[in-house]
Amino acid sequence: MLCKVHLTSHSRMSGSRADPYTFPPPPTKYLPIPSKYTVGTQTDYRDAEVQTDPYSPEYVVCQDSIPELLTLATLTWGRGLPAGQAEVEMIERAREKRAWEDTLPPLSDTSQFEKRRRMMNAMERKEWAFREQEIEKLQEIRLEVLKELLKKRDENQNEVNMARLNAQWSKLQEAKEAKLAQIQRKHVSAIRKLMGKGKNIEGKLERRNIIKDYCDYASQVYGPLSRLGRFPDNNSEDFVVKNHYLNTYEGLVELESCLPDFVTQPRIKPPKPKVTTTKDGFLKRAARVDRELAEVHKALLEKKNKDFEAKKPMRFLQRKPVPQPRLPTPTLEMSSNEEEDIEMAVIYLQKLLRGRVVQNMMFEGKEKRLELIQELRTSHALQEDDRLVKKAEKQVTLALQRQRNLHEHKVSLVENHLAGLEGRVLADMFDFLSKELVRLQEERRVHALAMLAERQRRMREAEESGRRQVEQRRLQEEDQIFKEVIKVHQSTVTSYLEDIILNTEENTAEEQARAEIEKMAEEINDIAYEMESRRTQLQSEEIVAELVYSFLIPEVQKDFVKEKVRNSQRKHILAAHQIIHRHTEDMLKTHFVEQRQTPDAELLEGETEKEQNT
Repeated sequence: MLCKVHLTSHSRMSGSRADPYTFPPPPTKYLPIPSKYTVGTQTDYRDAEVQTDPYSPEYVVCQDSIPELLTLATLTWGRGLPAGQAEVEMIERAREKRAWEDTLPPLSDTSQFEKRRRMMNAMERKEWAFREQEIEKLQEIRLEVLKELLKKRDENQNEVNMARLNAQWSKLQEAKEAKLAQIQRKHVSAIRKLMGKGKNIEGKLERRNIIKDYCDYASQVYGPLSRLGRFPDNNSEDFVVKNHYLNTYEGLVELESCLPDFVTQPRIKPPKPKVTTTKDGFLKRAARVDRELAEVHKALLEKKNKDFEAKKPMRFLQRKPVPQPRLPTPTLEMSSNEEEDIEMAVIYLQKLLRGRVVQNMMFEGKEKRLELIQELRTSHALQEDDRLVKKAEKQVTLALQRQRNLHEHKVSLVENHLAGLEGRVLADMFDFLSKELVRLQEERRVHALAMLAERQRRMREAEESGRRQVEQRRLQEEDQIFKEVIKVHQSTVTSYLEDIILNTEENTAEEQARAEIEKMAEEINDIAYEMESRRTQLQSEEIVAELVYSFLIPEVQKDFVKEKVRNSQRKHILAAHQIIHRHTEDMLKTHFVEQRQTPDAELLEGETEKEQNT
């Protein structure tokens, strides 16, 4: 058993009560030895959280007795102890089993052997059922744990996926922003080029109008663009002011001598002290609040700047140093009664001196607290009438203070309310005026911009209408020339294209038909050869029957249907052919007549021209 001894001092004296005697201090060479010790022990077998196993004392079992407590010897601290609900149920089941074992018939009785066997079988089934329930509970607990683990894994995977998606999204956003910036730069460059081309329509360059450039403050003269190679701040050193009075000490002294006296020698008037008391001698509320705030601030600073006290060492669980043994007290042997009387006289004199010292201490304390004692005497030694008068004066003073506070509170409430109303009205008025000013400025600015835009729009519309008319006339001339050219070559191109299309269609159809027929013949031959190599007599007969049934009969029906459809459509085809041939013959006749008339007209025109020339 490991014991730790703690020694504590038993002498505890009150700080407010002084010792009746003052002894001289002991020498610093030797440590003071306390008069009494309090010994405390702490063992490893104490029932506390710091111990591992509780202490179990030794025991003796009486003969022919089996205590029920010994059946729980398998339970140890941390493995069943302290007992919970499961342990209590186990103990109850053990008790029931022991009671059941007591009810079993003895083995010596052979007549009740069958009954014993039935009872044991029933108990065994009951135990097996209980064991199955425990196994099911364990499986359910494991399933819950597995579900929690799976859920946590899914959450972690989702977090990883979200982080990955966020990273990918941020990367795509950066690429998108870079692409948009590139497109914007290209757009600005293209717009600038189009504006440059728009200023030089039809290749007609305009000369620079210097007067217009200097009248327009947004032109390149006043605000040149850096991308055109002009940097307005290059020659900024030319505008630096170099003054003698500002760059030299002599100039500063001369400049200072010209200044008046109140600039170099300021006259500061000390501020008047604020009046913190009223006419009646009471302290004002603002001054009282300031004083309270100053006291709170001072207390906070003292608490903040106060050094933290060193932590006291732990009272328990530590080893205290053993003081050095005190030297033995010398003894004086008394040889006679006369020496004993002298010693008693010396002791009595010491007591008188110590009493005088205590009296001097009390007198000094009384002198230090004399004002407090006098105040207590004046406050407690008054007569009953004086006390009543003082109490009445105090009540009157408190009533006056309370009335004055209520009056000040009412006045402050009224002033606050009026100030709030005035501030609200002024704020609304200023807000309305500022908004109206901004609105008026914006309205004027928008009106000026609208007028400029309208003027520019009209100028551009006039220029655009002139260009549009010229362009329309030119397009009409080109369209007429194109129509004449196309009209000359239209008939030749049409006939040529018709011949090409017809020949191409015939050749393509013939090639496709040949290729499809060859492909189908190869596939049918492959299938037929494969079937020929594998089929039997019955299969051959079955194939022939199917061919006859699926080819000959549908083909006859198909030919019958085609002939029927052909007969029904023949009358329509004949009618269409008649109409087409009749119209084509009329067109050919008219075309032939026109061709015969055109040479005659040309001859007549040639003769008229010759006559005019002659």
